[in-house]
Order: sequence, then C-alpha cells, then structure tokens
Amino acid sequence: MCMEVKIRCECGQKEASFNLRDNIMPQEVIFSLYCPRCSSEIELNESTMIWDNGWIIEYDMELARFMAVAKLGIPAEKVTPAFLFDEGYATWKELYPGELEDIKNEKEAIVAILKEDPHRYFKELRDWANARMARLKEEGWRKAQLI
Repeated sequence: MCMEVKIRCECGQKEASFNLRDNIMPQEVIFSLYCPRCSSEIELNESTMIWDNGWIIEYDMELARFMAVAKLGIPAEKVTPAFLFDEGYATWKELYPGELEDIKNEKEAIVAILKEDPHRYFKELRDWANARMARLKEEGWRKAQLI
C-alpha cells in the first residue's frame, strides 16, 4: 500500500503528488520541491537531490537512511536520492507531475470514437499509448525511462 501526499514547490506555483511506497518513508523525507520555474535558481546537490526534467526533489537523506535501515534493513550507504525515487519510496504518483490531467485531455478525442467504431477505438488507444510513452521517454522523464 502506498501513501499519497501533495507537496507545493518552493515558489508556490505548482503542486505535485507523491507516492510513498509501503509507507516506509514519512512525507517529511521530501525536504523541498522545486518546479521547473524555481529550480532554475537552485544548484543541484546530487547527494540530497534528484533532477527530473526540470523538477528537483530534495530529500532529507538523514531521515531516509534512518528509515531504510530501521524498516528495510538496507545499509545506509545504499540509500541515495535515486534509490528513493526509482524504487518508489518517495516518487511521483504519476510518471510526471500533472500526468493525469494531461491524459484526460489527450484521451477525450479517442474516447469519442468508441461509440462509432469500437475496433478503431482500441487501435487508436493502443497507438496513442505507445506514442505517448515514446514521447515521454524522449522528453527525458525519469520514470518513463524505467519502463
């Protein structure tokens, strides 16, 4: 079971939803969030931060290591920002912030086809999903790269 939390970026313009896999990490493990607008002011510290297509997530690595050792039995030196993000312990709820809203808008035209031609609908849906994933990989979204 994953816990979902919403965090507003440092400039206050955007909000992102996060999943905390198996409730291992508390939401405080996400120290700061920087959207593409406010991340331009930040110097990336790879020991505490991860960059994902303009977004920067800053983790409380002391807390993350403590929780990983206590709850997972993982050696502290293996707990990195990439581990937290890529293994789902403190990562986007979606492939990227705002994905669900984007999907809704993109799928509206395809869903209209269902009543007219169900066979074409499934083809269009499959083609859209494949093209979308290829686009997200090309754009550099970290979670899309892992799929």
